[in-house]
Amino acid sequence: MTLTSRAVTTAVLSAVVAATAYLGTPHLAGAAGLLVILLAAGWAALLRLPSRGGPALVVALTGCGAVAVAWATQGEPVLRHLPLVVAMGLVLAFVAEMLRGGGRLRLVESVSGTVTGIVVAVACAGWVAAGRSEAGTALVVTSAVGLAVAAGVSALPLAGGWAGSLVGVAAAGAAGAGAGAVVPEVDPVTGLVAGVVGGLVVAALRLLFERQPALARRRAGLAAAATPVAVGGILVFAVGRVVLG
Repeated sequence: MTLTSRAVTTAVLSAVVAATAYLGTPHLAGAAGLLVILLAAGWAALLRLPSRGGPALVVALTGCGAVAVAWATQGEPVLRHLPLVVAMGLVLAFVAEMLRGGGRLRLVESVSGTVTGIVVAVACAGWVAAGRSEAGTALVVTSAVGLAVAAGVSALPLAGGWAGSLVGVAAAGAAGAGAGAVVPEVDPVTGLVAGVVGGLVVAALRLLFERQPALARRRAGLAAAATPVAVGGILVFAVGRVVLG
């Protein structure tokens, strides 16, 4: 996938998250689950891991489990059971390596890549937790707008390099502040912070992935496009807790 295709995909996924937030927590959980599936399907190809099936299954099970736990947990803190899900994912990662044949070549690379995928997939649960917070839908929509704008700017020629990345961060912050001024329960300052955080995630991952040869493959490209939205979930939840309380 090209940079433009990945940017459009990231923006579309951000829009899906924003739209499902208005429909309710179950739909938002479904959108988070979609992010997990996209990540799991292409994560091994993106990192060029020696095994494909094991990491995909482990990432999918752990990520979907985290989303389900964030949806089903009653009371506060919403994510109190997430460490247990991560721990179970780590166990699954080692079990998958034990079951892998072929002499377990590139063992450390395979384990570390799978564990990284687990962390990114579990971050999707942050969208569900943010949707269940006091600000709820407004916080999710504001953050998703910032992510979408940052993704759109990242596809422009001016977004190359560190200076261009800062332009994307500034645009995302402005978009978040504008959205915060429109939606209820979120003020422009919170929107600005959420937008800047989303812009930083998109910019950092663009610089990280731009020379990754595996992105030419469709599954790897989809995983790369879903990663900023996935990581943004847990960061949005953190922003809501720190800024809004």
